[in-house]
Amino acid sequence: MPTETVTHASVDPDALDAVIEANWQRQIDWLANLVRFDSTRGNEAPCQAWLASEFAKRGWSVDSFTIDEVDIAGKPGYSPVVDADYSKAVQVVASHKVDQPAGRSLILQGHIDVVPPGAAELWEHPPFEPQVKDGMMSGRGANDMKVGVAEMVFALDALRGLGLEPASNVFVETVSEEECTGNGALSTLVRGYVADACLIPESMENRLLRAELGSVWFRVRVLGQPVHVLQAQTGASAILSAYEYVGDLMALTARINEEAKDHPWFGHIENPVKFSLGKIRGGDWLGSVPSWCEFECRLSVLPGHSLPEVRQRVLDAIAASAARLGSARVPELTWIGFQADGHVLEPGSDAEAVLSRVHETVFGARLETFSQTATSDARQYDLYYGIPALCYGGCGSGSHSPKEKTDLASMKQITKAIALFVAEWCGVRPVRA
Repeated sequence: MPTETVTHASVDPDALDAVIEANWQRQIDWLANLVRFDSTRGNEAPCQAWLASEFAKRGWSVDSFTIDEVDIAGKPGYSPVVDADYSKAVQVVASHKVDQPAGRSLILQGHIDVVPPGAAELWEHPPFEPQVKDGMMSGRGANDMKVGVAEMVFALDALRGLGLEPASNVFVETVSEEECTGNGALSTLVRGYVADACLIPESMENRLLRAELGSVWFRVRVLGQPVHVLQAQTGASAILSAYEYVGDLMALTARINEEAKDHPWFGHIENPVKFSLGKIRGGDWLGSVPSWCEFECRLSVLPGHSLPEVRQRVLDAIAASAARLGSARVPELTWIGFQADGHVLEPGSDAEAVLSRVHETVFGARLETFSQTATSDARQYDLYYGIPALCYGGCGSGSHSPKEKTDLASMKQITKAIALFVAEWCGVRPVRA
């Protein structure tokens, strides 16, 4: 017999509102518990174990694995592994499987890795002790993007509260490494979790990500001429020399931004390409001219600029700096994290059309798109696997800062939007025992 299904149009938005409202405090508490996990790089496993147990409670089949269990090296979208132990990098995929799908399959993906909180003195409260005030939840990862994980999980809960479940396969994925390589998302794809579309509820101010920059991360090791400090004028400080190299890399960034003025997706943004000197360390003794200095940087990659081209420009800039400074050796350069292509979600997909309809139902306004001067996991699905990836979510502020907070009223709206998207994209059917 054919599977009985209903679509988004058959899901009563008012009834959906009522179910979301009934679960509202539970969803807030669930998000707060998620934020309490210090899921910085290398520490994600306890958070993922808790999520796996939550997914299992919902009757989903759970696959928990580490990145080193999947052969991702050399695959499109792969970034080199440096300073990380992938035997501890746990990924979780929870599957709602349907024997005879009546709709289209879907990946709901969120990353649970968070950036380090930085100087504790800058926080008004401990970063992993979430606070709710004036309708906002603050804490490291609250906005980027644990709120999105809560939205996609409770969207499915809301449908179940109506006695409905997706009529096609849905994979709920919580991944790590989004903030530094994208290898977590890649590992799920290589492991075989593919679908007709992917929805990533990053906090996007109720907009859809149309275009995003990629990035390259690299480490430069500069050697100096060490001498006793009493003869400092005869030596060369590796630390002071490092700033010369950094200045030349900033000049390279300025040249690329000049080129970006004609870019079809980023020409309207002033200086979209970003350079960051993120870490620096060097020297061993205050009474010696420093013999070494290492610094780590991030440089954006425009869509259409190949990674080999961008990497070569970085290498050429370092070599030119060494020649200008009269250095006896060119500093060693290592690619240490993101080697991510820029990416454009081309307009016109069925998935975007469904999201546009759903967005208008929830917000009463047309879905806006924008170009982002940062990187997300969306490229892994769309660019390399041909899976339309909708990076779309709600409101918040202060991501990657001590002021990070997410708007709880927005969480409620996006939860509803995701539920309606699932209903139309996948179809829904009465819950089966």
